[in-house]
Amino acid sequence: MSSDGADARLRLERPVEIAVTPARLERGLWVLVALSLVGDIATTFVGLHLGLTESNPVANSAIDGYGLGGMLALKAAAVGVGLACRPLLPRPYRSIVPAGLALPWTVATMLNLALIATVV
Repeated sequence: MSSDGADARLRLERPVEIAVTPARLERGLWVLVALSLVGDIATTFVGLHLGLTESNPVANSAIDGYGLGGMLALKAAAVGVGLACRPLLPRPYRSIVPAGLALPWTVATMLNLALIATVV
């Protein structure tokens, strides 16, 4: 392949800077927590309705025993533990709490969607 003298590199006239303060990052991650929480709960119950099973034994017990209320209680407990532990961290590291909640719930939502797609 010949470039004929063309330079394929992107040249920026000035550096692009995005100011992300720890507070702004944490706020964005809490939004992601809320979205991923709703996504996980919604896709879990859609999957259950379609005949799939919950693979998490704790969540499975909560859902079997208490339905949606059990699932909401589990999620509320997880958020509560995160909020209780948050003040124990130095300010710059507090965003680890919502990140630790959002990451597994986002992954669970994506896995649930993939499983639902195989059934539908």
